[in-house]
Amino acid sequence: MQRRMLSREDEAAVGNDELEVRREDQDKINKFSRLHQRETLLQEELKSRAKEKEDLEEISNELELADEDDKIPYKLGDAFIMLPLPDVQELLAQGTSKIEKSVSATEGKLRSIREEMESLKVDLYARFGKSINLET
Repeated sequence: MQRRMLSREDEAAVGNDELEVRREDQDKINKFSRLHQRETLLQEELKSRAKEKEDLEEISNELELADEDDKIPYKLGDAFIMLPLPDVQELLAQGTSKIEKSVSATEGKLRSIREEMESLKVDLYARFGKSINLET
């Protein structure tokens, strides 16, 4: 988080225009904070899903070199089971599509959170001006 000191003019302006923080203002600030935390968690989840998808695609590419008759160990839970190559490729494709659906749902949530945060920023900056910092 980047912080900066107020200039003397900004500091003087804050001293002269000090506004009382109403209950509704505090509620908006708290909501913005919760949304920011949720945004951070969703961004981390997206990074994790992207890594999972990349791993599945890499495994799929490696399996293209395998022989059709080979039995491939496939991890289900904590155990590995030996499956024919076509079955493993199908399971990997299903896993990839499942991750893609999860990513698009998470991106939708992230988009709505960011829209709500922007709305709160507009309201709070209109009320407090330079005396509040909502940059994330």
